[in-house]
Amino acid sequence: MTKTFGLLGEKLGHSYSPLIHSYLGEYKYPLYEILSADLDKFMLNKNFDGINVTIPYKQAVILYCTKLSKEAKIIGSVNTIIKEKNDSLHGYNTDYYGFAKMLKQGNIDPSGKKVLVLGDGGSARTVKAVLGDLRAKEIVIISRKGENNYNNIDRHYNAEIIINTTPVGMYPDNGNSPVNLEYFTGLKGIADLIYNPMRTKLLLQAEKLGIPNINGLTMLVAQAEMASRFFTGEHARPDMVTKITDEINKKIKNIALIGMPGCGKTTVGKSLAQKTGRLFTDIDKQIEIKAGKSIPDIFTESGENAFRQSETQVLAEECKKSGIVIATGGGIVTRPENLDLLRQNSFIIYLKRNLTDLKPDGRPLSQSVGVEALANQRLPTYEAWSDHIIDAQTDPDLTADKIMEEIQ
Repeated sequence: MTKTFGLLGEKLGHSYSPLIHSYLGEYKYPLYEILSADLDKFMLNKNFDGINVTIPYKQAVILYCTKLSKEAKIIGSVNTIIKEKNDSLHGYNTDYYGFAKMLKQGNIDPSGKKVLVLGDGGSARTVKAVLGDLRAKEIVIISRKGENNYNNIDRHYNAEIIINTTPVGMYPDNGNSPVNLEYFTGLKGIADLIYNPMRTKLLLQAEKLGIPNINGLTMLVAQAEMASRFFTGEHARPDMVTKITDEINKKIKNIALIGMPGCGKTTVGKSLAQKTGRLFTDIDKQIEIKAGKSIPDIFTESGENAFRQSETQVLAEECKKSGIVIATGGGIVTRPENLDLLRQNSFIIYLKRNLTDLKPDGRPLSQSVGVEALANQRLPTYEAWSDHIIDAQTDPDLTADKIMEEIQ
């Protein structure tokens, strides 16, 4: 008989857990969206073999557990529950294992270092427990109103590791960061528990500064892998966390196409979307819908600067999404801020095509400036921004196939 596990929480619409558990075992894994008023009934009915628990119930479910693991007792938080043969509930904290795995995967070693933990919620308690066991020299919790807060954070600019446990920068609040890393001159690692977007503003800044960093997807997958072991009784499977994390990355990251006007981004993007089962969005088309007029008309009536402002606004909204194909306009690289918008959630693919094959019809700058002049301005940036460079074929389906091969 197939057992039923699942995820308990209040709002679970964007959860990756069912996808992750589909790699981990042959069991049912429904989402249990339960209001707080119905939690008691749900927990007493026990219509499950085991559950994972997420916000806001990690502390509340402790009351229903007959036994708690060592980590759950220390942290005061339960995120995995197993129903025993006698119908009693055993609570575990697999987030502990998940965060420890995250640090190891990110090559972030807190031993002997001063660590700044941003946020003082339930996740911070898990983080603090792991850091303590890994022998961090000093652990400072930064909260909004505590003794150590964002108004006096300058006293901790000597921190060597920063861990973000707050939701600042998480979808749909993309583009915000809890701190500016430029003031911390001795940083050796940044870990952000957020995994949507894949790269928060905090992590993007860490990349630019050359600081080792990692997002929270590894923690999510690792805690799920540990929970699955409790569910099924199986032993640890080497490299399973890395393999699943890589697979999830491929599924949820966008594929963003950049390149010269007329290089085939739209036709290739539509083919790519069809082949991969993803939604497709065309930034130029979205701008026209928003403005209620064509791009040539926008240029004529409002000028290039107004068009670029609208382009960045539309790009920001589209790049918040996950698992879609995005065809950008040829001039997307003219605004440096667009790079972070693309990089937060996307593979960036530069479609390269011979200039003689590019037609200027209906493209204001290609007509007024000229294709060669535009190419001289933009080609180095296309290359610098891209994760992969693909030579565009005459057949868009063949180009789409080449992109799929490259990112697999």
